[in-house]
Amino acid sequence: MIRTTTTLLLAIVLLASCNQYKKTPSGLAYKITKGNSTEKLKNGQFVKFNIEYRIPPKDSVFNSSFGHIPGYLVVDTSRVSKHSFLEIITQCSVGDKVDFVLSVDTLKKLGMLEYNNLFHQRDMIKGRIEILKAFTNQVDAQVDVEKEATAEKDREIKDLQTYVAKQGIKTVSTASGILVEVANAGDPMQKADSGKVVKMMYRGHFVNGKVFDSNMDKNAANNQPYSVLIGGNGVIKGLDEGLRYFGKGGTGRVFIPAMLAYGQNGQPPVIPAYSNLIFDVQLADVTTPPPPAPQPPAAAPKK
Repeated sequence: MIRTTTTLLLAIVLLASCNQYKKTPSGLAYKITKGNSTEKLKNGQFVKFNIEYRIPPKDSVFNSSFGHIPGYLVVDTSRVSKHSFLEIITQCSVGDKVDFVLSVDTLKKLGMLEYNNLFHQRDMIKGRIEILKAFTNQVDAQVDVEKEATAEKDREIKDLQTYVAKQGIKTVSTASGILVEVANAGDPMQKADSGKVVKMMYRGHFVNGKVFDSNMDKNAANNQPYSVLIGGNGVIKGLDEGLRYFGKGGTGRVFIPAMLAYGQNGQPPVIPAYSNLIFDVQLADVTTPPPPAPQPPAAAPKK
């Protein structure tokens, strides 16, 4: 009770101070800090922005695009989402910064979320937005998206390169930026090439050492070798690429930038967005799968 009362009190103080915050019809509290432009965003424009959400009790960041790939949206005045920053998007200009506060209770009433271990009754979610740029057409916006995605991957690769250098780990780099530490290359006559089936033991962990999945450990839910068809999209792209550096009996580690793993979405609740991953791997076997069974001939059309 102390927690929710404190959260509510902080929200009341925030909204009341100097009358800086306004409210939308749905109850979204917001404050716009104007940039240099006075031209408001228009219907049909493609908008590039950074956004961040913080949740109680410690005002910790729940989700943020700052320092990563910005968000993109189309201004559509015919479809205004209630209790979101989209309610006031046409009041904004490029360069504006917006602080806003969302009510978890209101979001639940609108069917946008449920109470859980993150979102509690009476909680207030704080958010902030910065409007970065506006595009008049989708082509220009898409070019910018691809540019930002490339820059994100480059940052992640640099972070991993710095990490392995500090740890004194010797790696080879693939064309796409995966780093592979080959402790034992394994049998060169049984390589994990495209179309081969690999049975492997693995341990996936973050750069900080925290394990998120493993079949290596004795107490793992499944400690049997995992089978994957190389090139068959059975694992994330970075791991599929890294396994090709080993043969049967091979051991080592694969260092994967987030954009070649689970990217900007992550895999909630286990893997946060923009997580660089490390996989310890042991290839128990590499085999050629049997050819697919022949399909029966199609029946002749009836006359």
